[in-house]
Amino acid sequence: MAALADFQLNVKQNWCPGCGDFSVQAAIQRALATLDLSPHQVVIVSGIGCSSRLPGYVNSYGFHTTHGRSLPLAQGVKLANRDLTVLACGGDGDGFAIGIGHTLHAMKRDIDITYIVMDNHVYGLTKGQVSPRSDLGFVTKTSPQGSTERPVSALELALSAGAGFVAQGFAKELNELAGLIEAGIRHRGFSFINVFSPCVTFNKVNTYDWYGQRLKKIADRPGHDRNNRLAAMQSVMETDGLITGLIYERSGQ
Repeated sequence: MAALADFQLNVKQNWCPGCGDFSVQAAIQRALATLDLSPHQVVIVSGIGCSSRLPGYVNSYGFHTTHGRSLPLAQGVKLANRDLTVLACGGDGDGFAIGIGHTLHAMKRDIDITYIVMDNHVYGLTKGQVSPRSDLGFVTKTSPQGSTERPVSALELALSAGAGFVAQGFAKELNELAGLIEAGIRHRGFSFINVFSPCVTFNKVNTYDWYGQRLKKIADRPGHDRNNRLAAMQSVMETDGLITGLIYERSGQ
């Protein structure tokens, strides 16, 4: 039986204290142990950014690739050895800016990998610029008068692109997040998990408290059918994307 310690390394993370990425790493390790996997059965691929350092902190095979290109490499790994459990990870800039083309094609291609986006609404590694997920009016050093662009809706994008598994978690809800990652890995096909992972250094708006006051749980919506894509899209739009849980899973999986 696998243990959490099997996936831990004696490596000090260089994330800022309080960063949500610590919880994402812990949730991944917990999910892998719960699934009774061994480190040699797992590959974690990342792009560039604070969150993309994650493969170096987990005891498994890992690959730190170029900005926005984690998904092509992760798909190649899975096609080369289908017995491996393959995860890709990165930030919202990695997945929804330079890498958005790869994100869309991976969703429709439906290769059996799990993609985890650590969504902090800002470019943290380059010291706080506006990202594709930044809210309208968000003030940064590159948008001193506030962002003039509306943010990409991560869940709407995934649902419209045909992803067969769409979920969203919150770094503060570790148990729920670990369960979502476990479910995503179990799903046979492409799994997309967006995680609200607050940047405590460069985003003073979308904080833990901010999310705590606004997030809703999909499980609290009466009669929600996770196999109904139209209902999933409606739930996402009615909550402005501020909803956590397993939003949609294609029936028959």
